[in-house]
Amino acid sequence: MVVKVYGPAYGAPKRVLLCLLEKEIEFETVPVDIIAGENHNPDFLKLQPQGTDLLGKTIEEQGLVNQWLEVEAHRYHPPLFDLELHIMFPNFVVRSEQVIKESEEKLGKVLDIYEDRLSKSKYLAGDFFSLADLSHIPFTCYLVGPIGKGYMIKERKHVSAWWDDISSRPSWLKVLEICK
Repeated sequence: MVVKVYGPAYGAPKRVLLCLLEKEIEFETVPVDIIAGENHNPDFLKLQPQGTDLLGKTIEEQGLVNQWLEVEAHRYHPPLFDLELHIMFPNFVVRSEQVIKESEEKLGKVLDIYEDRLSKSKYLAGDFFSLADLSHIPFTCYLVGPIGKGYMIKERKHVSAWWDDISSRPSWLKVLEICK
């Protein structure tokens, strides 16, 4: 199976092309004229029925998605990654109970902010599932699983409901099945 890259004339697909070329992965390109709206044609949408909804439909939604992606990258993921390293992979780092304690405290503060946000909307960027939510799934799965700190999610009503929702999505269940 050859990877297909749609709309190679535009910036984001060029990033994909660059990555594929760097890794020497075979691909083919399929032109898509976004300016003419070809990305909204029914034939194109069959390839990705949700279109670009993961990024938001309006400029405001896109801004919120980007905001929560930044929070995930800079506030949520770092302490979670430290927990992962020190609890799941003690052969890579010297296990430090101090780092574990500090990381748990930092992550707890971020989850309190999430609890507040999720008390006002179903998902982080609003009432639609977005890339901001999706990006949390793989590492949060470690938090509630092998890291053994699922209570950090479950003790927050709205975060818990959000996690139950996003972690039961068919796409994530398929990923879990693929990775067995």
